[in-house]
Amino acid sequence: MSARAVFLDRDGVVNRAIVRDGRPYPPANVDELEILPGVAEALRDLKARGYLLIVVTNQPDVARGTLRVEEVEAVHARLAAQLPIDAFVSCYHDSSDGCACRKPKPGMLLDAAARWNVDVARSYMVGDRWRDVDAGNAAGVRALLVDYGYDEQLPAGPFRRVSSLREAADAIMNDEGDA
Repeated sequence: MSARAVFLDRDGVVNRAIVRDGRPYPPANVDELEILPGVAEALRDLKARGYLLIVVTNQPDVARGTLRVEEVEAVHARLAAQLPIDAFVSCYHDSSDGCACRKPKPGMLLDAAARWNVDVARSYMVGDRWRDVDAGNAAGVRALLVDYGYDEQLPAGPFRRVSSLREAADAIMNDEGDA
């Protein structure tokens, strides 16, 4: 039988995004990393319900030369040490690179689904930006948006609006057919 997964954006969902001029940015290093309130408990609850927890994150600052891969991996190592996350999948490309993995394209989700035998129809994407929701919809998972009111467009496809990963986890666990 195939697995169920919750795909998670990293910055703004698992850890606090650094917001400048109404736009979210990743922490530059481990020292700036702050796990959001309620995240550990929400992830433990999802894990206890049998979900794989897979972080799928765009990290274009690597392609832009303002962040090193080693810094991204150090953040992932710290998160993995503190949270029950099964895997981290990163796209280090910028929009102009035309890759299939950068959200809103579904490549990271589809590759992870194939690798871990995930049934996308029984899985979810939780993100804080339109790119996350659109990638989830394109991959065939149900999407939830942690809405911080960023100064950017809303998702094109269907989504459920929530205020935190805790609220998203509760919605997922209460979703008909999966509870």
